[in-house]
Amino acid sequence: MRKTSYMTGLILSLLLMCQGNIYAEEINPLQMEELTIQVLPEYTYHPKDEKQNHTPLLVGYHGSLINNSKIPQKGKIEIPLPMHEKNFKIGFVADYSKDLKEMYEIQYELDEEAGIISWETSEEIAPKELYKFVIEYYTDSIKEVKEVNKLEYSFQSFADIGLLNLIFVEPLKTESFSLEPAAESHQKNSYNMNMFVYQVQGMKPGAEKTIQLEYERADDRTTFEMLEEMAGSSGEKAAVKKNEAQIPAGKTIAVVGGVSVSAITFLFILLKKRSRNSGQKPNGKKDPYAELKKAKLRKLLIDGSITEEEYNQLLNRLGGK
Repeated sequence: MRKTSYMTGLILSLLLMCQGNIYAEEINPLQMEELTIQVLPEYTYHPKDEKQNHTPLLVGYHGSLINNSKIPQKGKIEIPLPMHEKNFKIGFVADYSKDLKEMYEIQYELDEEAGIISWETSEEIAPKELYKFVIEYYTDSIKEVKEVNKLEYSFQSFADIGLLNLIFVEPLKTESFSLEPAAESHQKNSYNMNMFVYQVQGMKPGAEKTIQLEYERADDRTTFEMLEEMAGSSGEKAAVKKNEAQIPAGKTIAVVGGVSVSAITFLFILLKKRSRNSGQKPNGKKDPYAELKKAKLRKLLIDGSITEEEYNQLLNRLGGK
């Protein structure tokens, strides 16, 4: 088994600026209030994976920082990632608007030697305001041993984290799925996928959480491919054909679900997501994920997660029925 871990001694580096001057009155004006990590075996391949002959692993970070200082903060954020893992690839990096209703892809830099991803905050973070970000990456860390897939996942805290949520999402169509130690809670999302949750309150730098995962699965389709088929089974064309660009962070959240924010909130984010880098308006091209989004909307309506009025509003944003 290969161990997925974070580099010891690395901390969240916040080089915070205020009107061009380094703000030194407080050592850590930004605090990691919450970090949710989703571990998704066999969910989908990286868009650039031409050869799909390995067992893919997708990991998503969903972080919330809060400005505990008395003045606005703006600067550089650095997060350690396990770049030493086999075939490590970044899939998606984004942050949120101030009202948390929009998600923007952001420019970032990678220091592979130090194992650090960094970016500049595009806007000032006001006192007591939250700054939320998303990082998705892929590795080939899952190993097959006598037809059993195994993963040792270890997270070592790089900062003071108010609440850590560690979620393992079981692939569809598994014959067995076990975690050691056992998860503290179990949930199911609207697609009946099992989500196993661990939580740590007040995690200190250097503290570690290690989980052993084993499962058996004969189906070689990814969970995303199965979800495409589910969307197409309603009589509509499936959202994306095999080997085309895969679903990025906002869309993963909308399909798989989280623990801290409701599905409908993420769906609003998904529908309004734009690229901050390009600054371009929609070009009128058909959204390749529209049918999958519509299927998700119908499921939320049937489940009672949204009202018919909300359903119609969101459906109109997708171009109607």
